[in-house]
Amino acid sequence: MLFHRRRHPANMGKDEIAAFLTHLAVHGKVSASTQNQARNALLFFYRRVLNRHVFDLDDIAPAKRGRRLPVVLSVGEMRQLLSHMRGVKRLCATLMYGSGLRLGECISLRVKGCGS
Repeated sequence: MLFHRRRHPANMGKDEIAAFLTHLAVHGKVSASTQNQARNALLFFYRRVLNRHVFDLDDIAPAKRGRRLPVVLSVGEMRQLLSHMRGVKRLCATLMYGSGLRLGECISLRVKGCGS
């Protein structure tokens, strides 16, 4: 209501809702999940509270989450990091780096003696 200068939601339609959601994304710089939560709240409000199906809010597509690439150390950076480690810590770090083990998986490893 405040975004559209205190207009009652019953007097607004799809264009006003799309403008508000666009404002959230562009000027509010909110995450995709926040945009989707606002969209779903508006869908609920219009359908369940105002009991209005005059316009189709399903045409307003949900926001897509941006892909985030993981931060990965280069081979040189990893060599430098490992050069400062000794003993069990180096062994664990090398195993985790080389095999893709998670920390919890690496810590739970047990050494089994070989029978000769």
